[in-house]
Amino acid sequence: MLTTPELIREATQRSRLGKVLPAWLDRVPLYQSPAYAPRELRTQLSADALLGRLPLITKADLRREFPHNFLSADADLDSLVEKNLLEVEHTSGTAEERTPLLLARGWWPAQEELALRRNQFVADILDANPEARRVTINSPVCGGDICYTVLPSRAERTLGNNLFVSLSRFPFLWDEAELERIVAEVAEWKPIFLDVDPVYGVIFARFCERRGIRLPSLRFILCSYEFVSVVHRRVLNRVFGVPVFNLYGTTETGHLLMENETGEMVPSLETAFLEVVNTDTQGIGQLVATTLTNDYMPLIRYRVGDLVEQRAEPYRTTYVVHGREHDAFHTPKGRVTPWQIDECFSDVGGFLHYQLLEETDAPWQLRYAPDGDGPSANDLEKLRERLTQKLGLENGIEFQATDLLLAEGSGKFRLGYPRQKT
Repeated sequence: MLTTPELIREATQRSRLGKVLPAWLDRVPLYQSPAYAPRELRTQLSADALLGRLPLITKADLRREFPHNFLSADADLDSLVEKNLLEVEHTSGTAEERTPLLLARGWWPAQEELALRRNQFVADILDANPEARRVTINSPVCGGDICYTVLPSRAERTLGNNLFVSLSRFPFLWDEAELERIVAEVAEWKPIFLDVDPVYGVIFARFCERRGIRLPSLRFILCSYEFVSVVHRRVLNRVFGVPVFNLYGTTETGHLLMENETGEMVPSLETAFLEVVNTDTQGIGQLVATTLTNDYMPLIRYRVGDLVEQRAEPYRTTYVVHGREHDAFHTPKGRVTPWQIDECFSDVGGFLHYQLLEETDAPWQLRYAPDGDGPSANDLEKLRERLTQKLGLENGIEFQATDLLLAEGSGKFRLGYPRQKT
């Protein structure tokens, strides 16, 4: 195997992991159970060998006895918050119950910066624009840095160089007045980039396209918060004419993967050490993360809940994000992931967003919001053939165009609704 700067960085990450793991296992109450490696072995084993002896943890472990599953008995959470050392955040609650988190103050923007710089195109723009303005268009239920339940002023939605413009988690119900307000705020702010939930982003993009609105300052778009489909990318690329990049992570782990300038998803090596476990015959498995930057709540072998494919290239390790494990379909032909379903839309136009619903002893349902005039009859037939073959459908599939697709309670959208849950 070639020795490249990237492979050297991956080796350095393992060395760092070997140093911090024993300390976290000794200090954090969650890791004091008999299930964890005996103390005398923690400094003797390599990082890989030590990790291999440890169990996986889930959101349930994070919620159990919070915050004293991570803080020592004599630590005072209120005092730490008052001293501005940490903040308490929550996961969005799309897949399961919302989970409280301890995040070091300033941790979120710091680890995000590390991930963004995995893309040289983005890094060069940020270097040339140190005060780069962004606009965030996502669910206002909770957006990492900002949460609100009443309508805030624009000043209250402005944090440093970031302007949050969404006031509703029902983007398909945004009326003309609401979209005009969003567009006016974005145009006046003159952002260097947009940070969007893909579904919210395409609703905004289509309105700009209908009104002939351009954003001259815009250099790139980040898609985050949930799975970005090829249909979302197609609309964003067409309307704004700038690169669209996928930034993948979770509130609890930080940003784990960033799409680089050549379209590969590469890990943010400073943020977390990644494993893929329980892989199937296709090489697709469950993503497990050990975080490296949040000392207040270090997660060791945290099962994220997403399916990924890890590809060991000669010069680096890359990943394919297949989407939520709970959104995968289990068919007689095997498991079919959201990414594999989405491949069927790669050259099929006319879709703004879609949701695939599994039915028993009946045709499956594909509900979709049309892009413009919607897909042609030929495109629908092509899509029907692909999905039928991919899923091994015996009862076929029906298409239903609609102007309204609803999000989950968190404000995030799903692409797949299987009947069988994992």
